[in-house]
Amino acid sequence: MILIKNITFFLWFYRFLFHIRENKKRIHQFRSLENDQAEQTEIRIAEDIWGKSLCEKAGIRLSVSGLENIPDGPVVFVSNHQSYWDIPVFFAAIPHKQFGFIAKNDLEKLPAFGSWIYDVRSIFIERDDARASLRAFEEGTELLKRGFSFTIFPEGTRSKGSQMGEFKKGSLRLATKAGVPVIPITLNGTYKAFEEKGYVCPTEVDFKIHPSISTKNLSKKESGELAEHVEAIIREGLTEFIPVQNN
Repeated sequence: MILIKNITFFLWFYRFLFHIRENKKRIHQFRSLENDQAEQTEIRIAEDIWGKSLCEKAGIRLSVSGLENIPDGPVVFVSNHQSYWDIPVFFAAIPHKQFGFIAKNDLEKLPAFGSWIYDVRSIFIERDDARASLRAFEEGTELLKRGFSFTIFPEGTRSKGSQMGEFKKGSLRLATKAGVPVIPITLNGTYKAFEEKGYVCPTEVDFKIHPSISTKNLSKKESGELAEHVEAIIREGLTEFIPVQNN
């Protein structure tokens, strides 16, 4: 039964990728013309279509707060990471702003999905290759300066539950190097959409957008403490959604 449910999900998944094929063509066209603004607009349209369609089909009900905290211009969203569903949930929760992901290079190898994540201007990291990671970091910095935005999951892997792992040191250097605002995001409940039972399930997801944090003119000490500060904000946000357990 679980296998059948998962096969059904993957059929949905690739069906919705097929629905944005014309958007992908236009993304490639604008990229070849080096028209960054038009490319960002087309990416955002495709992200809206794919994320919202997939979440609706799966029965994911989003409760989003704090959209007013997202400024104009490029930003780095920073979030805890619970599930494979975090990516489509991000697309569904945040309208009108293009963003890619800083992702493990394993995602790039997935048929169709890897190219789709690349198309939205994601950067793939090879963690065991320092030189490749440095090149990816430099590419991401340049894209931020050109107006593209990113989402980072500094835990480095899915928690598969409500508990949050520690942020990797230096994970926000991309934002501080480019001097763009950091937007902390607390999400909760995406693990219930898949990881909890091993197949796609309807669920409610909380998505809280915290006030932006400027990274311009930070001292060396402030830059070094930024990841810890953002982690504390996101952890505090989780306490609003996770019931207190009595001993």
